Amino acid sequence: MVLRRRERTKRDDLLQKREAALLGGGQRRIDAQHKRGKFTARERIDLLLDEGTFLELDSFVEHRATDFGLDSQKYPGDAVVTGYGKIGGRTAFVYAQDFTVLGGSLSEAAAQKITKVQELSLKNGAPIIGLIDSGGARIQEGVDSLAGYSSIFHNNVWASGVIPQISIIMGPSAGGATYSPALTDFVFMVKGIGQMYITGPDVVRAVTGEIVTHEELGGATPHATRSGVAHFVAETEQHSIDQVRRLLEFLPSNNMESPPAQPNGDPKDRADVELATIVPENPNQPYNMLDVLHRVVDNADFMQVHEEFARNMIVGFARFDGKTAGIVAQQPDYLAGVLDIDSSVKAARFVRFCDAFNIPLVTFIDTAGFMPGTAQEHAGIIRHGAKLIFAYAEATVPKISVLTRKAFGGAYIVMSSKNLTGDVNFAWPTGVVAVMGADGAVNIIHRGEIGNSDDPDATRARLISEYESQLMNPYIAASRGMLDDIIDPIETRPKIIRALDMMANKREVGPTKKHGSIPL
Repeated sequence: MVLRRRERTKRDDLLQKREAALLGGGQRRIDAQHKRGKFTARERIDLLLDEGTFLELDSFVEHRATDFGLDSQKYPGDAVVTGYGKIGGRTAFVYAQDFTVLGGSLSEAAAQKITKVQELSLKNGAPIIGLIDSGGARIQEGVDSLAGYSSIFHNNVWASGVIPQISIIMGPSAGGATYSPALTDFVFMVKGIGQMYITGPDVVRAVTGEIVTHEELGGATPHATRSGVAHFVAETEQHSIDQVRRLLEFLPSNNMESPPAQPNGDPKDRADVELATIVPENPNQPYNMLDVLHRVVDNADFMQVHEEFARNMIVGFARFDGKTAGIVAQQPDYLAGVLDIDSSVKAARFVRFCDAFNIPLVTFIDTAGFMPGTAQEHAGIIRHGAKLIFAYAEATVPKISVLTRKAFGGAYIVMSSKNLTGDVNFAWPTGVVAVMGADGAVNIIHRGEIGNSDDPDATRARLISEYESQLMNPYIAASRGMLDDIIDPIETRPKIIRALDMMANKREVGPTKKHGSIPL
């Protein structure tokens, strides 16, 4: 009887500790979290993972600091909830910072919990998702907290290209804490709730005199449209979590697997007659490349990444015959699809992610070249444009391109061209490969003839017409083998699918080296 009573006591003690862990910083702080329109750490995990699959780790860990009054503020699990479960039936690891416990601040113990789950995800080849809501380093722990961030960053780097790493910004992320999300593959931010900045508004005002709000400085909108830090923006936490679950449907669990296939009933030989008239006859008239993409991918299902950043370039995930592919495309409807610094970096990062995770690349091209001007030159367009060259040339996954209208100058070379190891290069009859547009070329080549003419305008028009008919058509490039085929636009989808099928077992081995030196 005595033993049974002791067993009941131990069990009651366990249940009490588990109950305390579930309450985090207490009901009052949970209520305050809800009043801000925010879920708690555990509520977020329950929304993210398949129902009933979460298994928590380290729920009894407590911080060890005893100075500055923290000895009376110990909570089971400290300021982060960690564990694993299933997303869409596949294993995923997760950590969620708990703002109700000391503002979600990072202690040495919390850092060790995060690094443990990072290492488990890496060993087991499964994605890791961080739900970020933290006031930053725990000041009372000083250098121990900073050392914790260093360990987290190290694991972020070593997991890069091995498992998908995703961050969801659901509260503050300030100072050095911002660099862990920045090192992950995709950053999701919730409007009005998530903020990221190195120095807050008070410091900015003190140092520069600039008055700015938390949202203006580091909210979802500036990071999605200007800095490029945020890949996805959501109106609510639930919306953001839904986006993450959808993204993971396109991705493999690790770099040793192929992306998951999802047959969806869209015929692989489906043609689309609307594609025949989608490119305007006037070469200077814009059109929306998304209209092309939605017509060729499975069921018009395209998940755009970095949608609001560098909108002259489109990147994202889709499926062809149920298999994931990464899409890179110019957007003629914005800045005529020219390449600039931001669009080059945006595309280069996406290409490298796809290559790391065995995701084939399909590129749609319509660009007049690189953006001219002193602003771009002085900001390093040469250096940043070289990143895109490096990314495409380095990529060993299947690479297919479709030239819809024009590819001029260096921009032709950059966009998965044949000589940059593009595997299959298609062009529509409207496609043109040239050093530059006819007008500029004629003004250089025939400057003297035009200047000496009795009617310069008529002479220029005649020469432009001759240049266009003789040199500005896809058959010139095709005759040199730089294009593999000129295809009917309505057959774009079946052509891409057959090319992807042909390259399903592509193998490519480069020279032995530690790693390349991308022009960062």
